Amino acid sequence: MLRAISPIDGRYADKTAALSDFFSEFALIRYRVLVEIQYFIALVEHPLPQLADFPEDKIPELVRIANELNLEDAQRIKDIERITNHDVKAVEYFLKEKFDRLELQQYKEFIHFGLTSQDINNTAIPLSIRHALEIVYFPGLNDLSEELANLSESWADIPMLARTHGQPASPTRLGKEFMVFVARLDQQLELLKAVPHSGKFGGATGNLNAHYAAYPIIDWHQFSSDFLRKNLGLQRSEPTTQIEHYDNLAAQCQAMMRINTILIDLCRDIWTYISMEYFKQKVVAGEVGSSAMPHKVNPIDFENAEGNLGLANAIFAHLAEKLPISRLQRDLTDSTVLRNLGVPFAHTLIAFQSIRKGLSKLLLNEAQLRQDLEDNWMVVAEAIQTILRREAYPNPYEALKALTRGKAKVTAEDMRTFVEELDVSEAIKAELREITPWSYTGV
Repeated sequence: MLRAISPIDGRYADKTAALSDFFSEFALIRYRVLVEIQYFIALVEHPLPQLADFPEDKIPELVRIANELNLEDAQRIKDIERITNHDVKAVEYFLKEKFDRLELQQYKEFIHFGLTSQDINNTAIPLSIRHALEIVYFPGLNDLSEELANLSESWADIPMLARTHGQPASPTRLGKEFMVFVARLDQQLELLKAVPHSGKFGGATGNLNAHYAAYPIIDWHQFSSDFLRKNLGLQRSEPTTQIEHYDNLAAQCQAMMRINTILIDLCRDIWTYISMEYFKQKVVAGEVGSSAMPHKVNPIDFENAEGNLGLANAIFAHLAEKLPISRLQRDLTDSTVLRNLGVPFAHTLIAFQSIRKGLSKLLLNEAQLRQDLEDNWMVVAEAIQTILRREAYPNPYEALKALTRGKAKVTAEDMRTFVEELDVSEAIKAELREITPWSYTGV
């Protein structure tokens, strides 16, 4: 860890370890083996004439090759790759070795039958993304959203001075302002979940040329679509070039970018509330806020999250912009880029955890929120002038503007005096007297 180049595998390794099952080199090898095995089984079940006598009792053993792949197996594949200089071909040769040990030599040429490497990569990678989202990302985001919802409920009745353009504005409630973020996250999460997990499966240039050359009477396009849907839970892209369009993958990256942007907005708001002393922070014994200033308790968790979310979005943006572009039927620029898919996921996961840690340290300083409202009686001017409009009082907006605009401070006494001098009924005055900065919060 101390010699890791990236903090993902160094400083933050304990926070990102769950993603290694989906985005590490070992994970990519494991998913490739899984796709190759599932494809071979699909050929057996079709069945092809040459595979009609394949012993059924061997299929569970094939499944175990993928399910029980270990680091020693992965290292063997890497050793083969050093000779082939081709990572997917190394997987094929590894599986042929396994077939030899299982005494299935006569069937091993149907491993990777008619395929190109992108039929494996462009199914293995979206499958790993699907699993990473379902097993790590969605639970992480749901936990964060649920925590925000709980805080929103706890603070539902806490009045707070709103600030538009950084200036005092019509009061709101603290819980509602947090619920805004919950609603935004929920909406974008639904959009992310609606994006199909798609993969390419069509041979060297997308037309299944080799398949149709060998078995022209088989509907290979239907076979391929069924294979992706039934065996891998993916939607097949069709027609394609040699590679997946990546349009849906780009949409997933952009959806996660929007979620991260919402969270950056949240972090900056909470940071500002802390600076305004709406929140104090729990002091953790032994922690230091500043190497020089002993009094400091900094909002470091929200700053850490903001930085990681920014890094994640920069990489998500590049993935979304680059991957859908490939010269003619295929260039290799997607290959090295795809190997970095786990990086923005990792920075995002770090941010989720940092935000939750920061939220757990917040201590509501209700007295400061109340004082801020007391110091800004001018914000009830909107309510008073609106009621006066209802009563057809002449020029109410202008009257309140003259009283409040540009003033350093408008006190409760200033507002009471204004109300008492109005030429309205006692009933209207009584209604206006009930309006305070902490009661004027809408619904």
